[in-house]
Amino acid sequence: MRREWTAIVLVGAVLTAGCVSNKKYQEALAEADNVKMELEKTRQQKGAMEQQVRTLKELNAKFGNEAQAARDELQRIEHGRDAERGTVEGRTKELEDKVKALSAQNKNVRQEYQDVKRHNDTLKSLVARYQKELKDRSNTGAQTATVTPSQAPSGTAPAAVSAAMNINKVSANDMILFLGLKQDEADRIVNNRPYRVKGELVAKNVVPKETFDLIKDRISVSP
Repeated sequence: MRREWTAIVLVGAVLTAGCVSNKKYQEALAEADNVKMELEKTRQQKGAMEQQVRTLKELNAKFGNEAQAARDELQRIEHGRDAERGTVEGRTKELEDKVKALSAQNKNVRQEYQDVKRHNDTLKSLVARYQKELKDRSNTGAQTATVTPSQAPSGTAPAAVSAAMNINKVSANDMILFLGLKQDEADRIVNNRPYRVKGELVAKNVVPKETFDLIKDRISVSP
């Protein structure tokens, strides 16, 4: 600011006296330009500082809002924690009672499993005995029903009794007893009826190929 006044005084002196040298005049002009540049620079710095002040005010307001939100959240958490703490004991007792009930239920299930296992073993023995009886009867019936050509009446062909079980008609229990199938296999056979050919048992994934090979000669699909 002092330089600006100096330049103004010099210019005024020039205008007043009219006898200042050209050198002095040029120096005064240069000094005035320097003062203008410093003034502009000062204005720019002032603008930058004002912008920084506005930015700081905005950040301060933002941080204040965030701090208030954090305090509100903390208060909410504290209230929730207090409310939850009041129900923990009741919930714990409820879970303990549930564990006791499940333990008792598990004990009963194990007992039922043992009973079912013993019953299943009994059924297996019964099925094996029925299968043996059926096989013996089939062999006996085939021997009795076979007619030699010399014994057959004229004009008739030899015949043999077929013991095949029609899987389109028999019950699941009969399949279990006489074919030795498992309960789920017999149920699937019943649920996927009817069958046009025996091979559909494998094609429809009703029974495995190994099971089919064991029973294919003892079953039929005749209507």
